[in-house]
Amino acid sequence: MPQKTGHFITVDGIDGVGKTTQIQGLQRLLREFELDFITTRDPGSSEIGQRLRALLLESELTMHRRTEAMLFMASRCEMVESTIRPTLASGTSVISDRFLLANVVYQSVGDAQAGVSSELLWQIGDLANGGLRPDLTLLLDMPAERALRRIGRPTDRMESRGADYMESVRQAFLAELPRSSPVTAVIDADRPPEEVQAAIRAAVEDYFSGCS
Repeated sequence: MPQKTGHFITVDGIDGVGKTTQIQGLQRLLREFELDFITTRDPGSSEIGQRLRALLLESELTMHRRTEAMLFMASRCEMVESTIRPTLASGTSVISDRFLLANVVYQSVGDAQAGVSSELLWQIGDLANGGLRPDLTLLLDMPAERALRRIGRPTDRMESRGADYMESVRQAFLAELPRSSPVTAVIDADRPPEEVQAAIRAAVEDYFSGCS
């Protein structure tokens, strides 16, 4: 049984890997462990974050990659300071749908002229987050072409960049994952949802065993 303290767990991966479904399963798991928790979404989970999310993902605006990166950082800063940090301090856990890792990989891939390196994004991200990193990052992984076929809605600004871009993002997720948290796990998402959930359960139980 995990200690009843605040644990910060993030779930990440390219769009189409099944994050929403697997986060629901993770919520059931934490309830089974009798842990209080909230769930956040990055970008979002604050009034400022919701407005920036609409600007970043749901608009047709053209913006420089550095502008894009800084808007994501601003949204996350507000979410960290208004929601995540106070929640963890109260002893309640947080599940976040994406966090800094996604910002690093999406904004550092595919635009050499923008000049946004992953190293610079990690540094800016730590400034925006006040040094906060998740305790555990679960990366749902599958080939981009298969993931994009599973998206049952119009593509957003990131997804519309195409399969080659998304596969580059996928590879960047794998490369940058070790920097995201003290504990990380790559979960093969290209299989039935119940098998993915079983792998997540195993990873979370391993994490909790290391906390005791």
